[in-house]
Amino acid sequence: MKGKQVVRTEAAPAPFQGAPYNQAISAGGLVFISGQLGLAPGETTLEGKSIEAQTRQVFENIKAILEEAGSGLGSLLKTTVFLADLADFTAMNNAYSEYVGSAPPARATVQVAALPSGALVEIDAVALAR
Repeated sequence: MKGKQVVRTEAAPAPFQGAPYNQAISAGGLVFISGQLGLAPGETTLEGKSIEAQTRQVFENIKAILEEAGSGLGSLLKTTVFLADLADFTAMNNAYSEYVGSAPPARATVQVAALPSGALVEIDAVALAR
């Protein structure tokens, strides 16, 4: 069994403002993805002002990280969705469902007081490391 491995790709944003974390860690047959905001790689502003646009960008980031780890969205086991406003739940859910297919992962969704850069959504995830 391999030990802890850092997962890093230029196809997803680097850790937020140089903070001390990695995009993901692969260990024990799993990939643990840090919370992703709706930032496009190399950008410092959010991708759109709508919850749908930001949720889609979050999933593009998660997808890129999983691909770097040799996995994919179909291997998602668990996500946690952090919303700045629970009133965005339905709209977020509509965009979310575009990415998780017919066998979606387990999930928790919570409202938080605030997210970095004024984001509307942040999602972290755990997936199988194929």
